[in-house]
Amino acid sequence: MNKYLLRGILLLLTGAAAIYSSDILMENENNLYKIIMALGVILFGMGFLHIIYSFFRKIDRNTILEKRREK
Repeated sequence: MNKYLLRGILLLLTGAAAIYSSDILMENENNLYKIIMALGVILFGMGFLHIIYSFFRKIDRNTILEKRREK
């Protein structure tokens, strides 16, 4: 597991927790939920992008290793 995949998973979990907590705050009619929900969506999106980036890096690394074996 590379660092980007680990960061992506952590950001996804943190974003999901923030969205869940903001949903609870919204039910209690607390206006702080707007900021927390926006932060949660941003964290979730960054986590998703980190995971996709880790997959691209893995594919790129495998391609480079394969080209080196051919030489």
